[in-house]
Amino acid sequence: MQRTVILASTSRYRRELLSRLRLAFDVQPPEVDETPLAGESPRALAERLALEKALAVARRFPDAVVIGSDQVADLDGEPLGKPGNHARATAQLQRMRGQALVFQTAVAVVCQATGFTQRDLAPVRVAFRRFGDEAIETYLRAEAPYDCAGSAKSEGLGIALLDAIDSDDPTALVGLPLIRTARMLRAAGIDLL
Repeated sequence: MQRTVILASTSRYRRELLSRLRLAFDVQPPEVDETPLAGESPRALAERLALEKALAVARRFPDAVVIGSDQVADLDGEPLGKPGNHARATAQLQRMRGQALVFQTAVAVVCQATGFTQRDLAPVRVAFRRFGDEAIETYLRAEAPYDCAGSAKSEGLGIALLDAIDSDDPTALVGLPLIRTARMLRAAGIDLL
């Protein structure tokens, strides 16, 4: 019996990425408080939230295999989340220009019925080029990436802000590391092929 797969996310980016696996899945909002804990590193925050999101939905659907994911932009140990609006996105991009960041993308897969729990992290190092305020304004008006950690969408015009991307899981920067997700789904008994 193939178990139902649920993506514990409201992210359209994660939904699109998971659909690349040609897997039938449902989507449920995880309803998790994403406030960082005092002194929590960006890496620890991403890992904790990915697992909390998966567990929150797994409690409601204990027979399902649930995928949770989270991404936090890490600027020298400081977490940069989703800006939410134009002013905060502008401020984030001004701080990030000429800098190298690590986008900490975590994924967790949980099935309460079988006791299965796995979590992994796919860090992506991103080097931002130097650019002026006019480039920021042009980019933000074109893409409106206010729902993206660090205000940068590499799958769109945001790629023009970058000098380099270093990752072993190319979809991690978009928000769901599919190589790790596929590996964990296989371990949870979900046959992708």
